[in-house]
Amino acid sequence: MAPGHYFWAIFYFACLCSASLANNAKVNFREKEKKILDQILGAGKYDARIRPSGINGTDGPAIVRINLFVRSIMTISDIKMEYSVQLTFREQWLDERLKFDDIGGRLKYLTLTEANRVWMPDLFFSNEKEGHFHNIIMPNVYIRIFPYGSVLYSIRISLTLACPMNLKLYPLDRQVCSLRMASYGWTTADLVFLWKEGDPVQVVKNLHLPRFTLEKFLTDYCNSKTNTGEYSCLKVDLLFKREFSYYLIQIYIPCCMLVIVSWVSFWLDQGAVPARVSLGVTTLLTMATQTSGINASLPPVSYTKAIDVWTGVCLTFVFGALLEFALVNYASRSDMHRENMKKKRRELEQASLDAASDLLDTDSNATFAMKPLVRHPGDPLALEKLRQCEVHMQAPKRPNCCRSWLAKFPTSPLKKVPCFGRGKCSRSKRIDVISRITFPLVFALFNLVYWSTYLFREEEEE
Repeated sequence: MAPGHYFWAIFYFACLCSASLANNAKVNFREKEKKILDQILGAGKYDARIRPSGINGTDGPAIVRINLFVRSIMTISDIKMEYSVQLTFREQWLDERLKFDDIGGRLKYLTLTEANRVWMPDLFFSNEKEGHFHNIIMPNVYIRIFPYGSVLYSIRISLTLACPMNLKLYPLDRQVCSLRMASYGWTTADLVFLWKEGDPVQVVKNLHLPRFTLEKFLTDYCNSKTNTGEYSCLKVDLLFKREFSYYLIQIYIPCCMLVIVSWVSFWLDQGAVPARVSLGVTTLLTMATQTSGINASLPPVSYTKAIDVWTGVCLTFVFGALLEFALVNYASRSDMHRENMKKKRRELEQASLDAASDLLDTDSNATFAMKPLVRHPGDPLALEKLRQCEVHMQAPKRPNCCRSWLAKFPTSPLKKVPCFGRGKCSRSKRIDVISRITFPLVFALFNLVYWSTYLFREEEEE
C-alpha cells in the first residue's frame, strides 16, 4: 500500500475517534449530573432535617439572605384593612454538604424542583391572612445548587396581608403596609435572616394602583423575643399615598353642590311653601344618602375622620337651610297676625272717630262751654297731647350702618318698602336676606379652616 493511502486511513480513523469521544463526553456530562445528585443527596449521605453549619463551618447560626421582587399589588382594602400582593420570593444560604465538582466550570449549577430534598429555612409571613402558590402550567418553584454549596430557592406566591390603617386624615392620608417574614421554630442561635446586599427589594416598573400611589419602600429588621427565645425577622414597609382626585370628584364637589342648591330656597318667595319644603327635604335626603354611602366603604372606627368632618358640616348646612324656612314661615305668619291686629285697631279707631263726629253734628246747636285752663289728672285728651309733644321734643337717633345697608334690599314684595325704611319691614324677608349673605360666608370660612388644617397636618405627617 502506498504511503499516501496510510496517511488517509490514519486521518479517517482519527476523525472517527474524535467524534466518538465527543459523543461520549456529551452523554457522560448528563450522566455526571445524575451521579453528582445521587452522590450529594443519596440515602445515608444527606439529611434534610439537619440545618447547615455556620460561617466557615462553625457551630454558629446558619445565615439566610433574602430578596424580593414585587410583581403586582392588586387591591388595598380600607374596610378590611388588608392588601394583596404577588411577588417572587428568593432565599439563599450556604450548605457545605452540597459541594460538588463543576467539571472544569462546565457545570454551573444543579436544578431541583422538590424542596423536600434539601434543608429549607422555616420562614413564614407573620401578617399573612391568605396565600397560595402558583402551579400553572408547572409549579413556579426551583432550587439551584451551586458547586461551592450555595443553595438558591425561588418561588412565586400570592399573599393577602394585614395592613392596620390610621384613617384620621382620610382621604388625605398616607398608609404604611408591611410585609413581615420571620422564623417559626429556629431561634437566632440557629438561624438568622439577612437582607441581600445591594438591592434586596425590587418593584416592577409602571406599577398601577386604582386609588393609591406607591411612594417608596424601606427594608428593616424586626426581631422578636418570646418566652421560647429570640427569633429573626425581616420586614418591608410600603408607603402608599391615597390619590385625592377620585375623592374630590366623587365626594367633595357633589357635597358642595348640594349645599349650594339648598341655598336656592333663600331666593324663593316665602309663599312658595311646596317648592321650598321639597327643595330642603330633597337636598337633606340626598346628603344623608351620600354620607351613608361613604361610611359603608370604611370600617367603623372610634375616632373622627377628615371626611366625617366634611360630610357632617355639609349636612348641618343643608339642615340649617331647612330650619331657616321653618323660621321664615313662622315669622311670615307672625307678620300677618300683626298686620291683622293693626288693621282691626285702625278700624276701631275709625269707628270711634265716626261716632264722635256724629255726636258733634247732633250737638251743634248746644251751648258752648268753656274748658278749664288747668289740666285735670284724669283728662285723656290732655295726656295724648302731652305724649305728642314729648315725641316731637326727643333728639334724633343716630343712623345704624347695618340697618342702612340692609335697607337697600327691598323686602316687601307688594309695596317695595325697604326693610328699615319706615318701620313696615317684613321680618320673614329680613331673615331671607340675612341668610343669603350669612350662609355662603360661613361656608367659605369653614372651607378655609378645613383645608388649611388637614393639608397642614398631611405635610406634617409626611
